[in-house]
Amino acid sequence: MKAIQIHQFGGLGELKYEDAELPKINPDDVLIKVFATSINPVDWKVREGEMKQIKFTFPLILGWDVSGVITETGSGVKNFEVGQEVYSRPDLTRNGTYAEYVAVKAGIIAEKPHSISHLEAASIPLAGLTAWQGIFDHGKLEPGQKILIHGASGGVGTLAVQLAKWKGAYVIGTASENNIDFLKELGADEVIDYKHQQFEKELKDIDVVFDTIGGETQKKSVEVLKTGGILVTTVGVQDEEIFKAKNIQACHYMAQSYPEQLKQMADLIDSGKLKPVIDQVFSLEEIAKAQKVSEEGHTRGKIAIKVI
Repeated sequence: MKAIQIHQFGGLGELKYEDAELPKINPDDVLIKVFATSINPVDWKVREGEMKQIKFTFPLILGWDVSGVITETGSGVKNFEVGQEVYSRPDLTRNGTYAEYVAVKAGIIAEKPHSISHLEAASIPLAGLTAWQGIFDHGKLEPGQKILIHGASGGVGTLAVQLAKWKGAYVIGTASENNIDFLKELGADEVIDYKHQQFEKELKDIDVVFDTIGGETQKKSVEVLKTGGILVTTVGVQDEEIFKAKNIQACHYMAQSYPEQLKQMADLIDSGKLKPVIDQVFSLEEIAKAQKVSEEGHTRGKIAIKVI
């Protein structure tokens, strides 16, 4: 099969489009013919060597979103069959989805949403699970609460805005001026232009802050959270003491691959309550260009990769 592999950590030049061995499946795996994948920051962070706490072996295939069709099932797989359309966020410790085929544990896949394309479906798993677990599992968001979403126009943020609105929360996002109308169309009640407005001076009594930015943005968030509020971050807690002083729970997490949450999101998509947002589409051979765009950090929604 064709795949994008790296043979060592490094820059964009390490991404090689080449022949690779077809994955061998374990008894609890399925083999998926990859129709589409998408770019996530973890992809280029692994490529650059920032995730060395995870044991990787070379050559390594990056990419941890997939939408495709099952072509083979392991001997222990009972709940999926050949020909089924599925989507998933595969295990980070195995070869990924920048390839024509990927082996994935059957326990972390779900049936693909019926109403959207493979390209759209591939943009959901990692970003969607990150948003879902951040605002619901860790943020404990309830109807009627106020949530502030930093980086609301990004891949995770666009899904977080929609999920929080579906939950019945009052949703505030930070983004650049050209994304204000776009985010309101997605369901945001307010959008703060971070380049020209100081959110910490305009907001107060926020129940949950969902932070995908970090740095000073995270530190200033303590000023808008109510006592007993929750800050959830995907990028690490910079200064725990400033949150403890106001009895604010600050939580950092990495999303896990839970198929029941993928199923819930598929149901929301098929009922019109959640929609993927794709900024650009690249081919498998153009992965280096796609990762470069992702690293620049100005995409609206996700960057999708068409494999078939």
